[in-house]
Amino acid sequence: MQILKFKLDLVILDKGLTDLATHYLSKHGVSAMRRLRKSDNNRIAKACGAVIVNRPDELQESDVGTGAGLFEVNKIGDEYFAYIVDCKEPKACTVLLRGASKDLFNEVERNPQDAMSVARNIIKNPKLVPGGGATELTVSAGSKQKISSIEGIEKCPYEAAAVAFEAIPRTLAQNCGVNVIRTMTVSGMKKKQAPGAPPSKPKVETEADADSEQILAD
Repeated sequence: MQILKFKLDLVILDKGLTDLATHYLSKHGVSAMRRLRKSDNNRIAKACGAVIVNRPDELQESDVGTGAGLFEVNKIGDEYFAYIVDCKEPKACTVLLRGASKDLFNEVERNPQDAMSVARNIIKNPKLVPGGGATELTVSAGSKQKISSIEGIEKCPYEAAAVAFEAIPRTLAQNCGVNVIRTMTVSGMKKKQAPGAPPSKPKVETEADADSEQILAD
């Protein structure tokens, strides 16, 4: 086998491996992993600095990944898991999740995804908008102000958008247990949503309006 001349310790494939090939690899002390997903193969290549090739005769010395420190197989429960650890300057990693129930597992899976998405967005575009319904109320107020300058049926989309954006802060206020009608009145929170005014949202602790920009800064 041509790949043996590179003195490999581990061969990873996204296809199958014949019994004869497995015999020769085992005879020369080479471990093999087969039928890995393409996405997993790409991550492993990034982690150990390897280059994926389509054919064995295309393999070159520069394609061999030398960044992996240790390959081992551990048993967790009734399943075996392969680990490639102690990589030098890895460009990818794996987070192994476990949960006592399906719902708990799904929640644990969503949390890292949300955290990584937030980190990615902050790196790509370091800007934040206030939460708690403040942004939606500001857009609603801007739409209502636009209505005053439009006549006829053309104002209907703006009216519908203004009402739709108010649904989110109204739901948040209801879930917080505050007085929804008092919170959403014009003399209350919505009065502060005039264009140019700092966005505000219901503060759960005091049932009063809070400056979301100040909270965001804190």
